[in-house]
Amino acid sequence: MPRQKLVIVGNGMAGIRCLEEILKIDPDRFDVTVFGNEPYPNYNRIQLSKVLQGDTVLEDITLNSWDWYEKNDIRLYPGETVIEIDQDNHLVKTDKNRITPYDKLILATGSNPFILPLPGVDKKGVITFRNIKDCLKIIEYSKRSKDAVVIGGGLLGLESARGLLDLGLNVKVVHISDYLMNRQLDKTASHLLQLQLEKQGMEFLLNKKTVEITGNEYADGLKFSDGDELKADLVIMAVGIRPNIKLAEENGIPTHRGIIVNDFMETKIPDIYAVGECVEHQGCCYGLVAPLYQQGKVLANHLCEEKTDGYTGSIDSAKLKVSGVDVFSAGQINEQENTKTIKSYDGWGMTYKKVLVENGKIKGAILFGDTRESTHLSRLINKEADVKEYLNTETEKNSETSVVCSMQDDEIICGCNGVEKGTIVQAIKEKGLTTVAQVKACTNASRSCGTCKSLVADLLKLTIGDEFDSTKKEEPICECTTMTRDEVVSAIRTMGLTNVREVMNVLDWENKEGCSKCRPAINYYLNMVNPSHYVDDQESRFVNERMHANIQMNGTYSVVPRMYGGVTNSDELRKIADIADKYQVPMIKLTGGQRIDLLGVDKEDLPKMWKDLNMRSGFAYAKSVRTVKTCVGEKFCRFGTQDSIDMGIQLEKKFEGLNTPHKVKMGVSACPRSCAESGIKDVGVIGVQGGWEIYVGGNGGTKLRTADLLCKVKESGEVLEYAGAFLQYYRENAKYLERTSAWIERVGIEHVRDVLSSKETRDQLNQRMDEALSTIEDPWASVLSNKETQKKLYQKVYVGGNEK
Repeated sequence: MPRQKLVIVGNGMAGIRCLEEILKIDPDRFDVTVFGNEPYPNYNRIQLSKVLQGDTVLEDITLNSWDWYEKNDIRLYPGETVIEIDQDNHLVKTDKNRITPYDKLILATGSNPFILPLPGVDKKGVITFRNIKDCLKIIEYSKRSKDAVVIGGGLLGLESARGLLDLGLNVKVVHISDYLMNRQLDKTASHLLQLQLEKQGMEFLLNKKTVEITGNEYADGLKFSDGDELKADLVIMAVGIRPNIKLAEENGIPTHRGIIVNDFMETKIPDIYAVGECVEHQGCCYGLVAPLYQQGKVLANHLCEEKTDGYTGSIDSAKLKVSGVDVFSAGQINEQENTKTIKSYDGWGMTYKKVLVENGKIKGAILFGDTRESTHLSRLINKEADVKEYLNTETEKNSETSVVCSMQDDEIICGCNGVEKGTIVQAIKEKGLTTVAQVKACTNASRSCGTCKSLVADLLKLTIGDEFDSTKKEEPICECTTMTRDEVVSAIRTMGLTNVREVMNVLDWENKEGCSKCRPAINYYLNMVNPSHYVDDQESRFVNERMHANIQMNGTYSVVPRMYGGVTNSDELRKIADIADKYQVPMIKLTGGQRIDLLGVDKEDLPKMWKDLNMRSGFAYAKSVRTVKTCVGEKFCRFGTQDSIDMGIQLEKKFEGLNTPHKVKMGVSACPRSCAESGIKDVGVIGVQGGWEIYVGGNGGTKLRTADLLCKVKESGEVLEYAGAFLQYYRENAKYLERTSAWIERVGIEHVRDVLSSKETRDQLNQRMDEALSTIEDPWASVLSNKETQKKLYQKVYVGGNEK
């Protein structure tokens, strides 16, 4: 029987969760095509605040990697938007004129941030906070800003404000109500929350209605209805979301606030369904992940003709994701005429609990400071349990694990993903799970917001006793294995493992195909351990490294040719200009690393462009030594004490193409004025009278870190010697995707100085470095000379060969 054609419009959490459920039930039922308007695989939008805060990067919040789509035979078209639905002929059309047939169509178009209709809202520096693009834009603007204001004191506003604090900005939150999170908290909990956030550095302007954003081209402040004004050079709009119903409206699918669906997520048009934030069900729209996942599961069962009771709605609940603050609320939050409450308040310990009861039934709850009961209370509220059930649980509390001890097997531990206690316990026992990460990989518990991790840990302790070590700091390299970085590297060395699949097979990977975290890491470790004999596994590299270019927001690519030390000549410039004209490059930009960036290049033009350029790649996309930034040095600058350009070119040519755990940036300055920003580079070199100072472990990113002085040397050759020894020691000991700044903080600069103080050790490290460097080739050489290699790589980019 031929597979039905399933098209999903939207590559977000709701639509892809529905697809995951379909694959669990009947993986061969549908031929699946997914359209997403962002140039990324499916990622966890709940964790965007952590990206903004600098705690994590896109790869860390990716839920389904590019490889997942390939493995499951899913055609993914990222950066492509469906604009038309032909209901009669069952076709969809995109903004790139692609026409795709469907038997079943799922609309998972999500929501859009609500923009207050204010004068000045279109000024530069006014940004919403809804997706990765917004995060990157905010981070970029923060580099030139000092004072930020967030309009909106709800969940999203407070999470973005926390991120802005971490970016080093002065942050004020403007809220129209007289207390924060007024839709989720009462005044008591809100007051405690405000006190905690003020301690972190936030300032609040309550009862303020914004009427204008001031400034000329760029925003420079706000005006309020009471006549007050506030100066700010970055404005974040976080006042709510609206279901994205534009596609449905324009194509005759009934809508109100959202796309109208029944209990089985069917719209009023045959064979067209909707799920997620774009949906209106029984007059309600939902913006939290748990209801969206419930909808996805119902729709999956319905499409696969499995028995389902349908979706009956959800109780609103909220959890704040700001470090150091634990807040939960669900259901009814304010007392009414017939409401009674169970309350406890600890002003010293800053904890507060209120459980609302009506006619003997639990209707709502607020927890502040201690939210361990949140999952248990959510279930009681959802089923309108008798208050006695809760009070009986209260009297049973006698240990840290009492909450999970008293829960029934069918009670939900992870509300976001609907994972029951019994499911987790069964997985722990049957699969021998011993860590929270393993439980997450096996059951999805704690996969989304992560606030149930403590309950999962309690369940592990309850189920396996002393075998669970909650103090263990070293995490496995990913959720496919229990093995740490050191254990994997040791196994590769001692067992003579030679390729990625062999590592996963011999070391008994839970997921035999690996994932987007472990495959690149294993590939790096294999190369690092045995560079002379290891054949690089291109399929285990990130998409940017496979393409030798950086993928951009709209699905095009950025090409950066190599310019040693930032030095070029008229011939190279003419060549780049001619290539830019030939391929109609939309933008040419000078980078912070003193290189020329050709932005907006189509995927299919990349091999031809590199061939026409006939220049080596600048590795702007790679986990390797990228650039060596230089000042003009003693040859031209009256302050220069050393030849920084020559030193920079020597360093760049020596370490060009070197595989490293994360990107490595260098800078060489001819004097302590450090015009090449050498003090915030992974390796920074500064010229002084009679020699050089070498600095390591700097970072100019969102978590600014000043580099540490490694040593002072007299000769240029010693700079190369110490830089090579440092980089090799970093290569051999850092975790994959660990920057030198984080590695130095973990192991200590004193330790690194001590190791590199030995000439014998430096020589040994440089010998291994030279072996690794001797294997490096021009990354495009084999690609440009082998059409089969080209074909394989380019089919892998989006859909693993499904897109011809």
